[in-house]
Amino acid sequence: MVNQALNEAEKIRPKPAYIIFAAFQFDPAAANLIEDTKWPGVTLLKVQMNPDLMTADLKKKSSASQSFWLVGQPDVDLVKIGKVEDKGKYKVKVKGFDYYDVKAGKVNSGGTEKIALWMLDTDYDGMCIEPKQVFFPMEGKNEGWDKLTKVLKTEIDQDLIEKYHGVESLPFAVKDNTLIAVKIVDDRGIESLKVIPVGEK
Repeated sequence: MVNQALNEAEKIRPKPAYIIFAAFQFDPAAANLIEDTKWPGVTLLKVQMNPDLMTADLKKKSSASQSFWLVGQPDVDLVKIGKVEDKGKYKVKVKGFDYYDVKAGKVNSGGTEKIALWMLDTDYDGMCIEPKQVFFPMEGKNEGWDKLTKVLKTEIDQDLIEKYHGVESLPFAVKDNTLIAVKIVDDRGIESLKVIPVGEK
């Protein structure tokens, strides 16, 4: 669908200044195609649609309700570890992501305090996220992974569980010419994806 839209847009005269892709959810391949397409003079934007639009009769009539969110990529740092025990490995630090407030007409910086869930795929195939590490930064003492430890009823490394509450990944190794992917879901269900190449080119 993205390719079809781009092919159709190329035939429009005069050339459009913006092309807006709106969807309830973007799969990784579509998101990457939109983000990686370079078209001089044309800006390509992804807009996430509020799921409430699928149930119009249930949609809250509130001035704060928004039907569409313009979402930026996550603000992520990829750090190569220099410590002896993990030398050569990497870790990811998530700092948040920005989104455009349509009603206010400004960009809001979404910090880590609004991240409900984030996932790390350390060997992304460009098509499907297969998370190797999953984090719940907003979850409280008896939620998220803590709740899972009770269900499993087995010995769990509590120090390790605590790390899965954070915004910094555990160390991981990657092969050369590998892609990693970081997917974030905020407290309203807005998703954002960033793909980072790792290793020698």
